[in-house]
Amino acid sequence: MQDEATWVSSNVFFFCEGNTLTCSGDTLPQNFAETLPTEMSLKIFGELDAASLCSAAQTCKLWNHIIEDSEQLWSNQCMLVRAICQREVDGDRRGGLSWKVTLVKNYTKSCLKRDWLRGRYSRVGSADELRGRKMVPLDAETWGEILQAELDR
Repeated sequence: MQDEATWVSSNVFFFCEGNTLTCSGDTLPQNFAETLPTEMSLKIFGELDAASLCSAAQTCKLWNHIIEDSEQLWSNQCMLVRAICQREVDGDRRGGLSWKVTLVKNYTKSCLKRDWLRGRYSRVGSADELRGRKMVPLDAETWGEILQAELDR
């Protein structure tokens, strides 16, 4: 791959050599969130999955502030969880919980429910096969959905 140089403010050049990014100039590159408008940073953060979004919020105070203050970021992630746990998400939102709290409360449950509905646990031979999996309590309606999915297989 040919070397490409990109001009950045403060007379800094970034050179892309394969997968390596090097910097030459008098200053080090700045945090993108410091230089971009907040709306652009939100677009970038909006490309992350829920786990990555939570990790990014722990990176620095600026990222935390941008991410924590954006209901849109959390609502987008929560809508993905809602596709699997609609009843739970809708109930939590009706109960006045924020998008972030609703996501955190239902994320693990949605992963487990998705796996059950897809048949991941249809042929579990022993408890050893479940080692390392995070299990959470599921309500009777959810177990009914899982049982129906098993019967339909």
